[in-house]
Amino acid sequence: MRLVWARAACSHPALSRVSRAHSGELLEELAPKWQAARESSLHERRGGDRRRAPGAGPKQRLASPDRLLVTLVHLRLGLPHAALATLYSVDRSTVSGAIREVRALLAARGFAVPDHPGLRLRTLEDLFAYADAEGVRLRIDGTEVQVHRPRSGRPGRKAFVSGKKRQNTIKTTFSDAQGRTLFSGAIRPGRMHDQTAVRTEGVAEQFHRHPRVRAEADEGYRGLANEFPGQVSAPPESPRATRL
Repeated sequence: MRLVWARAACSHPALSRVSRAHSGELLEELAPKWQAARESSLHERRGGDRRRAPGAGPKQRLASPDRLLVTLVHLRLGLPHAALATLYSVDRSTVSGAIREVRALLAARGFAVPDHPGLRLRTLEDLFAYADAEGVRLRIDGTEVQVHRPRSGRPGRKAFVSGKKRQNTIKTTFSDAQGRTLFSGAIRPGRMHDQTAVRTEGVAEQFHRHPRVRAEADEGYRGLANEFPGQVSAPPESPRATRL
């Protein structure tokens, strides 16, 4: 009963921002791809073909429809993984794994462009070419998302500890036009500064290639605004508190 209620809530357009008909189409498209990716991962982990019949072994705690729904709700509303896990009565790591897998499948589809049916942006180059051609003013932002804490002693564990939030996070760069997501940048360790991500992801290079593109950015990208003063605007630096 709890699962039925959770699925009904997350499938409502008020939460997922997607009609039930469209979410059904997405499920038909992504479910086979998710299954194929899962089988490939299991094959690599086993080092060979499966030893038991399909369906044997532990059952998935989240069915395909629910994996898609928790991902859509998280992406649309930023609802924490732990909250979604409580809603479905599963562990947070289960939700985190589902979102990580489904998000990759959604990103591979590309981002739909408002008022341009059939056009999808799949790369950073696609985004800047579209913004240049259509005169779209971009918004650049960075967010932090709590992720499952890596095991103690695991290589690279400290890279996922954000200095700002003091917890294990990853950052995702978003490029928006008029509040609508057009592209989601690469996932990177929480300790990596936004400005460093600009270099590693090639954002600065795209501004060089498209001098007519204009963008607004948060304070984390002030270095980008200093380098491209005619293209990127960022809020002024907050004055430091005066010590008495």
